[in-house]
Amino acid sequence: MKINPVILSGGSGTRLWPLSREQYPKQLLSLMGERTMLQQTVSRLDGMEHVADSLLVCNEEHRFLVAEQLRALDKTPADIILEPVGRNTAPALTLAALALQKAAPDEALMLVMPADHVIQDVGEFHSVVKAGAILAERGRLVTFGIVPTAPETGYGYIKKGDANEVAAFVEKPDAETAGHYVRSGEYLWNSGMFMMLASVWLDELKRFHPAMFEACKAAYEQGRRDGDFYRVNAQAFGSCLSNSIDYAVMEETDRAAVVSLNAGWSDIGAWSSLWEASVRDGQGNVVQGDVYAYETQNALLISQHRFLAAVGLDNIIVVETPTPCWSCTRITRRTSKRWSTASSRKSAASIRRIVGYIAPGDITRALMPERAFR
Repeated sequence: MKINPVILSGGSGTRLWPLSREQYPKQLLSLMGERTMLQQTVSRLDGMEHVADSLLVCNEEHRFLVAEQLRALDKTPADIILEPVGRNTAPALTLAALALQKAAPDEALMLVMPADHVIQDVGEFHSVVKAGAILAERGRLVTFGIVPTAPETGYGYIKKGDANEVAAFVEKPDAETAGHYVRSGEYLWNSGMFMMLASVWLDELKRFHPAMFEACKAAYEQGRRDGDFYRVNAQAFGSCLSNSIDYAVMEETDRAAVVSLNAGWSDIGAWSSLWEASVRDGQGNVVQGDVYAYETQNALLISQHRFLAAVGLDNIIVVETPTPCWSCTRITRRTSKRWSTASSRKSAASIRRIVGYIAPGDITRALMPERAFR
């Protein structure tokens, strides 16, 4: 049975503000290497046998960016389904399942991947996907659980049962509870990646959320082709409740299964996560763009537009863009989303006034290259 990659690209990526914006979210950015996160995701199954073309679900405002990034890879998608409004992952997956079931009414095996994740060990990922496919073909709804490397409080957890059974889905814990989970060896991070038959997903959604199923079904059936894209009916889809795959089905079903994955995964859900997942220099720095670092260590320094200098700093994140500049300690996690919401109400001029000197003390010509003073 062929694997149908379903790539969900509807996220806004606000946790990586100011680089990631509503109109240009993180999955469309090149954060690690030359390829964008979307392009890395689309290419993740390259080399595997029995893999169909990817089906993408994205915000309609990003459609041309998504299509262009696929063309740059010389990849033709099975389809690009446009969401007129965000309704979280469960409705997005339902649209994909309806499309695949229409194209392959016998059975369609879906591998569901968010467009903004990083996986370092692609070979190991392929092996785990094959194991997940065996379970999914038997009618299980498979989730991939990440072997935890730290007591992370930003992820939900999955408690393992016997074999591939799920004992429990657990909400994001506090630091003490997360530490207990990791030490016990009984818990995995919830990755947000899944594998299942399209028919099984639709049957379970009808079972637990019939109104959501009917709204998505109406939206898809009343949709229309628009060149390379498929536009669902905006009114019907807008009436659908917002819900995630986990809450809508995975935490309710008795068909859930989990497969452990230890392949260098990250959702790059915070600037500190990008530092952790990136290749660092001898001082522990991750540097992108026109950056000068002196006596600086364990830093993430990104310059998009202007020359950026950091002197005598430790454990800091600085992200410079043509308008705002973001700076925080590296141990600060998952806070830029809150600031991005607040800053959306500020003018560009007021945001620019926030930007000041980054380095403590004087910056002199003895420490700086000549171009810093031009």
